[in-house]
Amino acid sequence: MRSPEFADQLNAYPPTGVLVVGAGPSGLSAALSAARNGAQVRVVERFGFVGGNLTAGLVGPCMTSFSLDGRTQLVRGIFDEFVRRMEAEGGAVHPSRVRSGTDFAGFMGFGHERVTPFDPESAKAVALEMLQEAGVELLLHTFVADVVTDGRRIRGVVVANKDGLGYLPADVVVDCTGDGDVAARAGAEVAYGRDGDGAVQPMTLFFRVRNVDDRAVEEYARAHPEDLFPFQSIVERARAEGRFPIPRRGIQLFRTPEPGVWRINTTRVLGRDGTSAADLTAAEIEARGQVRALLEFFRTDVPGLERAELLDTAATIGVRETRRVVGEYTLTLEDLIAGRHFDDVVAVAGYPVDIHSPVSGDGPFDDGIPATANVYEIPFRSLVPRDLDNVLVSGRCLSATHEALAAVRVMPPCFAMGEAAGLAAAWARQDGTTVHDVDVTRLQRRLVEQGAYLGDRLDPALAAGAAAGRGA
Repeated sequence: MRSPEFADQLNAYPPTGVLVVGAGPSGLSAALSAARNGAQVRVVERFGFVGGNLTAGLVGPCMTSFSLDGRTQLVRGIFDEFVRRMEAEGGAVHPSRVRSGTDFAGFMGFGHERVTPFDPESAKAVALEMLQEAGVELLLHTFVADVVTDGRRIRGVVVANKDGLGYLPADVVVDCTGDGDVAARAGAEVAYGRDGDGAVQPMTLFFRVRNVDDRAVEEYARAHPEDLFPFQSIVERARAEGRFPIPRRGIQLFRTPEPGVWRINTTRVLGRDGTSAADLTAAEIEARGQVRALLEFFRTDVPGLERAELLDTAATIGVRETRRVVGEYTLTLEDLIAGRHFDDVVAVAGYPVDIHSPVSGDGPFDDGIPATANVYEIPFRSLVPRDLDNVLVSGRCLSATHEALAAVRVMPPCFAMGEAAGLAAAWARQDGTTVHDVDVTRLQRRLVEQGAYLGDRLDPALAAGAAAGRGA
């Protein structure tokens, strides 16, 4: 048994059936799926609100929930419910109404068909409402610092918050930390970075600017179709003159539903480890300096942004890649290219491989990587840590290669994975089984009943249920 030396002195919380660690896209959907299927669910979240990269990270729009060609909505279920509830209050635009190459898609073509613009404050409110309606218990302002294990099982987690250190026992845990913190501390084998040198994709601090001349930005973009990235020719000229210090080939900016307000996805911090507090601190400092430099550049060089003002920066830097927990199956680039079918498919997606080079200003969509299939599948086994019996992982810490992760790490697939993991956790708790023994056929059937889409190749009953899902 692994037990921290200070365990006897910890404040004890009441035990819970399903513990979800992290309330980002995966954690939100995992908690809702588990609670709606009868589980007692508690969510531990480090911020004072839920949403993760949707809210704290200011990441947006949500990349495509559709097939690569934009014809079929693949990620439905809880994700679609969430978006439609935001849309009903004016806080989002449903992806069925957004085309690539437009201002909402950052004027990008490949991989940006049917993205989802949304307001982060709407996301905070709607996500919280959904969790409360489902009866999920929230423990905000709380950070998981360690775990207590018994062989291949986690007995509970050690948390830190304003009450001090505490012990939170749980029957089944869903690790939605993004970094695989819980699974790694419990002894699961993990992979890190790309093969060979272990390098990971760079970090980015999102920020928003206001007072933008929307029409001028769009007119410039339309007049320069040769730019692969927005304002690429301006940036390349400035880099040659030594006036653009950030390792980027262009300026990624996305119009929000609010006139004159745009999200900026252009800072880039290379060579930092998202599992290190020291590196995260250094990355925050560097990125916030880049924000100031970019604002000055916008005002002097970028049409439509001459009067831009900083609205806000994300509460946390965005981390694209750290640990990947080794599961029963490791999803590969070859699986995505071939559109390989899995008998245990629990999510389908169509976002392409989006690797921001770990060592340069290249990316996204580095040259030399073949296109993925129009639709590809994510198997349940990639959510099941090989070394643990009562833990599931969801989101960017799933079992995948560096290249495959670069496709499935974005928010819609994370929602889909979370919905499957939460349901499986609820049933493992109710049935008294390990997560390895969950009936996947039953799991698939229930996911489809909940509105998820798993592809049309399944048995007629599942395919008919999928066809009746919530696609636009």
